[in-house]
Amino acid sequence: MATAGRPSRTALSLPAPSCNLAAACCFVLLVVPILLTDQQVAVAESLSIGVNYGQIASNLPSPEQVSWLLRSMRISKVKLYDADPNVLRAFLGTGVEFVVGIGNEYVPAMVSPAAAQAWLQQHVVPYLRAGARITCVTVGNEVFKQGGSNDTVLQAAVLPAMQSVHRALGALGLQGRVNVTTAHSLDIMGVSFPPSAGAFHPAALAHLQPFLGFLSSTRAPFLINCYPYFAYKDDPARVPLDYVLFRPNAAGVVDARTGLRYDNMLYAQVDAVYAAIQGLGYTDVEVKVSETGWPSRGDADEPGATPEYAGTYIRNLLQRIEMKQGTPLRPATPVNVYVFALFNENLKPGPASERNYGLFYPDGTPVYNVGLHGYLPPMLVSSSTAARQVIRLFAPVAIASVAFVLS
Repeated sequence: MATAGRPSRTALSLPAPSCNLAAACCFVLLVVPILLTDQQVAVAESLSIGVNYGQIASNLPSPEQVSWLLRSMRISKVKLYDADPNVLRAFLGTGVEFVVGIGNEYVPAMVSPAAAQAWLQQHVVPYLRAGARITCVTVGNEVFKQGGSNDTVLQAAVLPAMQSVHRALGALGLQGRVNVTTAHSLDIMGVSFPPSAGAFHPAALAHLQPFLGFLSSTRAPFLINCYPYFAYKDDPARVPLDYVLFRPNAAGVVDARTGLRYDNMLYAQVDAVYAAIQGLGYTDVEVKVSETGWPSRGDADEPGATPEYAGTYIRNLLQRIEMKQGTPLRPATPVNVYVFALFNENLKPGPASERNYGLFYPDGTPVYNVGLHGYLPPMLVSSSTAARQVIRLFAPVAIASVAFVLS
């Protein structure tokens, strides 16, 4: 494999028909998949599911390799927590749709119109012009998380920063092409059961009323991070495993106020958010699940963190999403989901589960089987532009060699 991207002149000479045929055929078999999966080939017949591509790790494959992996799985929606230029360049021309993020540490600065426009001109505009599909910018992540840092300066800055970024998009001619929002933790909810009684935490209400007004006026989605695993982990004796894992034989629960039956917890959580939004007077804001997943490994006090349960959750979730199901409250609106996460990330702090949410190990091996068959190419071929250029240069020679021998 060491010379796959740089063929020798000897391999392309024509000493004897049999040797030439073998060498040329081998070369063609090598380069055709590379050329067919070139960066300019878009994802066809893509899946509806999206994936979170986190990078808090020391051993991840290159963005070029990840581009191949995702396209081989027909995944065409990716959410980043930043706007990594290496990732955006690796996906140019592929048709993969990106959500990019402004980290919490940069949010207060984005209140300045000049800073917001400068950020967009550096992190978004060049890639859109080059052919990237960036459809959303998230300003911060889980800023209102209960029991977190309770950074009041950050919380107060989120909406003004979002407004500033939105105005800057308009000034750059991108209004309507890229929307602006932020992602929330589910513990922004004060009440989540029954779903029809869903209500936001009182501490967040002062921020959320104008925030929802912004989302409504700009047609941007409300992003929520939902993890039924957390409910199971906190009370495994009372939370039915079938209910949180989307198992078809789940007894489910009935919302006594609406008569709606829920056979899985994720949909109940989403409808609770819809109810909370409606309670503040908004009926035109779509809820999207920006994160959901299940860990394949955890500490001793993290029950249920196993490959079996993680695989069951993701597999059943994929089936539901590909059926384009809506929730009981919004049956005509397919649930929009980004799975967390693409890879296990070995540098994430916290309990063991935090480092084990990935669909894949960093070497491209699936952590469990959910029916997604992807291919992670070797580093040499995937990461070297020069290798691609050499392949393109010599491929016609190899093909001509086959034609010569067969004539």
